[in-house]
Amino acid sequence: MNEVMSTGTTTLGMVTNDSVVMATERRVTMENFIVHKDGRKLHRIDDYAAMTIAGLVGDAQVLVRYMKAELELYRLQRKFGMPIEAAATLLSNILNQSKFYPYMVQILIGGIDTKPHLFSVDAAGGSVEDKYVSTGSGSPFVYGVLETEYESGLKVDELIDIAIRAISAAKQRDSASGGMIDIAVIDPKNGYHDVPEQEVMDRIKKLKVKF
Repeated sequence: MNEVMSTGTTTLGMVTNDSVVMATERRVTMENFIVHKDGRKLHRIDDYAAMTIAGLVGDAQVLVRYMKAELELYRLQRKFGMPIEAAATLLSNILNQSKFYPYMVQILIGGIDTKPHLFSVDAAGGSVEDKYVSTGSGSPFVYGVLETEYESGLKVDELIDIAIRAISAAKQRDSASGGMIDIAVIDPKNGYHDVPEQEVMDRIKKLKVKF
């Protein structure tokens, strides 16, 4: 069981005054084998909400589809988006009800309603809100950067640079993390939007981090 679960990855999320920044790398592994070099682990689930996935790929993809459908239905019925805490609670309930045949995942849900939120949801359905959090096998290296550099009230531009440094650090030491870095920003003006890949590459060069 432990070997099956060891599908490493690196994801992170950070909250600032009015926005959320979320990021992942793209390597998909099965034990020591690199299955895919370009896997998407950062998903838009609503206009103002996103989730990252870590764990068993099939389990995680099913949950992404569930959450997209539930949040879209909620918006259609009520003409506004599901509160982020409610979305995290919904996912928490789904996972908790399946804990005897669990989804092997670690999920981050982030977004904006009246203010920015970031939740970490574990395989048993535990849901914890935080200002910054990381999941996956690369998370210890990410926390080494976040604990030093993250401060409340930083600008989105600064959080994007921290995300690049943090995931780059994980990629250097965690064999299950690698490839391109995906970053998304959720803000009141634009909702969910991906940081263009070229901009990420330009920032990597400017920051002089190892890619």
